[in-house]
Amino acid sequence: MRFVAALAAMAATLIAVPALAQGKAPKPEVQPLAGVTADSTAAVPIVVPADPENTWILDLSTGGRVIFRLRPDVAPKMVERVKTLTRRHFYDGITFHRVIDAPENMAQSGDPKGDGTGGSDLPDVPAEFNNLPHVRGAVSAARAQDVNSANSQFFIMFGAHLGFDHNYTVFGRVTSGIEWVDKIERGEPPESPTRILHAYVQADNPPPYVAEVAAPVPAAPLLIPTAPAPAAPKPAPAKKPAPAKKK
Repeated sequence: MRFVAALAAMAATLIAVPALAQGKAPKPEVQPLAGVTADSTAAVPIVVPADPENTWILDLSTGGRVIFRLRPDVAPKMVERVKTLTRRHFYDGITFHRVIDAPENMAQSGDPKGDGTGGSDLPDVPAEFNNLPHVRGAVSAARAQDVNSANSQFFIMFGAHLGFDHNYTVFGRVTSGIEWVDKIERGEPPESPTRILHAYVQADNPPPYVAEVAAPVPAAPLLIPTAPAPAAPKPAPAKKPAPAKKK
């Protein structure tokens, strides 16, 4: 009887919890991420803690503020150079002098001469080639033929051009305001070049963005119509002297 009772108890257990008896755990309920659907193709953003000392800001004349995350972990010398020149107000007012679409996809600036031949009074920066790719939003150090000739000039990528990889030093990437980069005036040089209104390091507590105010156009002088001046009277014709009378 005890054997029969034990069998009955085992049978009741199998009937009550079939999932456990078959070795199958119930599937946990998965909650989707907010704003992400099952058919979403958007990448989930990775949140990087803010580092004000290595956050670079450019206020552009195209109408907005561009924010970069600098990478001193891979390009410490170029990052330090950019921050030093920024704090000197070196970049304020400098134009984007070379702006081209595919295949290079980049906007170049940082030259006080505005023609690509200038730089700062500081020594050149040695190459710090790294594995950061030249993709959309990357900011990289411009240079001459010598790989160790980077100084003050830089370029921002509109799109990818991986041919620049391991040939130029990427030292950061746009984290906000790429739409203002897209609006930079194209040309070599552009007819109306976009300017850097101000450059800041976030740790220095920059003021809010202020749009450039266009210089007022001088008003044309107001012409008030006046009545024509009366004509001067014509002088009376001189009288001929009367002939002398004969005596």
